[in-house]
Amino acid sequence: MRFLLLFLFASLPPLARKPPLTPFHIRGFAQGTSYQITYYAEDSLISKAQVAYIFAQLDSSLSLYKPYSLISQFNRSENGLPVDRHLSKVVRKAQQVSEKTVGTFDITVAPLVQAWGFGASPPATGLPDSVAIKALLACVGTDKIRLRHGYLHKDKPCVRIDVNGIAQGYTVDVLAGLLEQRGIQNYLVEVGGEVRVKGTKQPGGQPMAIGIEGPASGSPDDPYPIRKIIRLSKGAVTTSGNYRKFYQSGNQRISHLIDPKTGYPLKNELISVTVWAKDAMTADAYDNALMGMGLEKALRFASRQHSLEAYFIYQTPNGSVADTATSGFYRLMQ
Repeated sequence: MRFLLLFLFASLPPLARKPPLTPFHIRGFAQGTSYQITYYAEDSLISKAQVAYIFAQLDSSLSLYKPYSLISQFNRSENGLPVDRHLSKVVRKAQQVSEKTVGTFDITVAPLVQAWGFGASPPATGLPDSVAIKALLACVGTDKIRLRHGYLHKDKPCVRIDVNGIAQGYTVDVLAGLLEQRGIQNYLVEVGGEVRVKGTKQPGGQPMAIGIEGPASGSPDDPYPIRKIIRLSKGAVTTSGNYRKFYQSGNQRISHLIDPKTGYPLKNELISVTVWAKDAMTADAYDNALMGMGLEKALRFASRQHSLEAYFIYQTPNGSVADTATSGFYRLMQ
């Protein structure tokens, strides 16, 4: 009997081995920046044309640089207009984060962003004075917009929104969703430095490695050096900082990050904030909000949040650069 069983097992065909997963790469330029997608599959499942189509859809909804986009139409409207699922999702998340951060994050900051020279239209000559800032603040506040049944309302014609602080993260999530719809379980999606990953590198199974850059080193060969490397198998990592996008006006350094409560560019010790969250839209919104809080408040806030970790680069009182992080983010760096 034992011989018969052995014979039967020996006669069975060997189990078919799955072919190894191959890395596929898609790279290009969109939304004023570069992007890259790496996924692992048995065969090519996503084309660059499909990715380009998604970028075009998102630009038609969220881009301030496209006069035909829904957000541009909303900003020109008197009372608001019907919006699509993309703008609806971004506005809804922005309102949630604004409420959670007591207005530190606010997409209605658009008039102030424009006044300080960082909007889609050519900047005005000179810096805005206190009178102009006060007038613009009357048009700012998340309470001045309402999303109901697919219609985005505004209280005043002067209310305008700028979703640049959250839209890139949302773009990453949409692209990740496309990969997952195709059954892809191992990937990395990056748009303008905002990253979302799932799974591991194939065929070795190593975790994805992501570098976090810091402020300028002074070296032309490595202007923004990598300060930390984290490894993860799921989630999203995004960064907000004031060391890339700014200009000098006399002896003033004008940052593109505007405080929606005061109307002036942010001034605190924070140089950059990197956030890990389950999805890129959440991380992207909170990295901006934490930048606005200042180090002590931001670290305390991030440490209390579920499924949110943060890494901070800041300037000390003596002018040196230091860093710190939540306990969960330190674990990502191990």
